[in-house]
Amino acid sequence: MSTSGVEAFTHRFIPPPTAGALTLLLLHGTGGDENDLLQVGRALDDQAALLSPRGKVSEQGANRWFRRLAEGVFDTDDLLARTDQLATFITDAVEHYRLDASRLVAVGFSNGANIAATLLFRHPHLLRGAVLFAPMVTLDDPPRADLSGVGVFLAAGRADRIAPAEQAERLAEQFIECGASVELRWHPGGHRIDPHILAQAAAWLGKLRAFSGESV
Repeated sequence: MSTSGVEAFTHRFIPPPTAGALTLLLLHGTGGDENDLLQVGRALDDQAALLSPRGKVSEQGANRWFRRLAEGVFDTDDLLARTDQLATFITDAVEHYRLDASRLVAVGFSNGANIAATLLFRHPHLLRGAVLFAPMVTLDDPPRADLSGVGVFLAAGRADRIAPAEQAERLAEQFIECGASVELRWHPGGHRIDPHILAQAAAWLGKLRAFSGESV
């Protein structure tokens, strides 16, 4: 398989039913694949195009987006290299599928949320916004990217032992320092996508559909 262009990642693309829709970049968690978040994407926006790649790193057979040295300890060099690799794929996919780059929103869970957050800091003009479920801080000192006009919806669980609450709070602060418009929502559970929070994220995305080109 080619290592460039849209073939660089195994992925699924589902075109939108109407023109002018958002494109949701779906980034699965550890052990997931390109099918994992399709229903989440549809629940968030049933009119959106869905672009869902599969992480290229294998951890004992489980798909991931980048390597880690231990639970919660990331291989930063690999994270940065894999983030750049994913950014190239996204750029190629936008051209190949003739997508509106200004209406591209990342949706990530856990490991997928982590690489989505890194994409925002490292490639600040690539995404219109992001919905991050159960994210963690990946960069202690992220680039001072200009994220003005970018919307970020963070969802975290108060009882999450994998991505503790303080991680989401710190990540939100990092985004705010870069000028992003941040909405942080909590649920009482653990490391999961809470249905109530999912509905809130869908309502938040509605602002992007209605006010394309304006900050959320």
